[in-house]
Amino acid sequence: MAELGADIIKVEMSPFGDPSRSFPYRSKEKRSAYFVQQNRGKKSLCIDIKNEKSKAVLADLIKECDVLIENFAPGVIGRLGFSWEEVHKLNPKLVMCSISAFGQTGPLSHLPGFDYIAQAYAGVTSVIGEPDSPPSLPMLGIGDVTTGVHAAGALGFALLDAHRTGEGQYLDISLLDCYFHQHEVNVQAYSASKGKIVPQRAGSHHYAVAPTGIFQGPQGYIMILALLHQWPVLCKAMGREDLTEDPLFATNELRIENLKQLIAIIEGWLQSFTTDDEAIAALQAVRVPVAPILTVPQAIDHPHHRARGTVRTVNDRMLGEFDMPGMPLKFSNHPGLLPLEAPFLGEQNREILSEWLSYSDAQISELEDAGLLTSRPH
Repeated sequence: MAELGADIIKVEMSPFGDPSRSFPYRSKEKRSAYFVQQNRGKKSLCIDIKNEKSKAVLADLIKECDVLIENFAPGVIGRLGFSWEEVHKLNPKLVMCSISAFGQTGPLSHLPGFDYIAQAYAGVTSVIGEPDSPPSLPMLGIGDVTTGVHAAGALGFALLDAHRTGEGQYLDISLLDCYFHQHEVNVQAYSASKGKIVPQRAGSHHYAVAPTGIFQGPQGYIMILALLHQWPVLCKAMGREDLTEDPLFATNELRIENLKQLIAIIEGWLQSFTTDDEAIAALQAVRVPVAPILTVPQAIDHPHHRARGTVRTVNDRMLGEFDMPGMPLKFSNHPGLLPLEAPFLGEQNREILSEWLSYSDAQISELEDAGLLTSRPH
């Protein structure tokens, strides 16, 4: 939303602000690259949100905004005096979005949680890893990121509705719901088969579609994903068209049943090449979906990612230049990248209060003198 030009006020709790300001990597000046990546384009208001005078400031801000997003545990925002009912009274056109681990309702809603906790409850962790080993963790924030994206999508539609009707609404977005939503095969396969298909950890190869998985190439590992209509094409590329009629491999079900033999055949063919690039090129030539298993450094340096802005180099006034994930949404009427900065703690305290709320210098100084506002240069 910041990349698209939204004016965003990040309300941080005095005196320490967002805990992610301490996340690695941190420079010697204690500037967090993680915080910069996640907060470019936002303005920081650091205020004691539990003080009644501060709450009056937040109430004034709510009256001026289109959207309020909060990610406290359920009930906390209400105890602070800003439940949906109260917020709706302050600004009937405002859209309020609560983001939590388990949602605002349901038997788990009162529990604390983060990405991996919701992932475990969603049945996702159980299908990651080798079949005879403990479940594994994906080393990236799939739930955190996709929940934010789901929320942004919902906010867009809610704002359109508010524009049409003049009435805001409340959005309840949870990590768990968004994780569960990503089961593209597992849920329907188990339910519709009456339990005959039980999703499980399958390691480097998919349990339901073959060949789909990670194969040993001549140098490293190669991902091949040949769906049903691509199986004959793969066989032709390998010079093994006989496999399409082979009683061990003629159907997807048979290929799953005889997966070890199938892997041996495909990896034997891959080993006939001198390099992984040659093997990948042979499959790309016949349009079989294939990819090298890139490391993070390799992905950062890949020319496709650089060309599309998938990887983006930014310049922070304290950290200098570094790479971060780029803007994934491409718009024909919004082609440029905005010169965004991540805020220092409370950097825009005076700007927000004076420009958004027309507070006088004396009013702002009174809040500062009372210790309700905090600012710090990192």
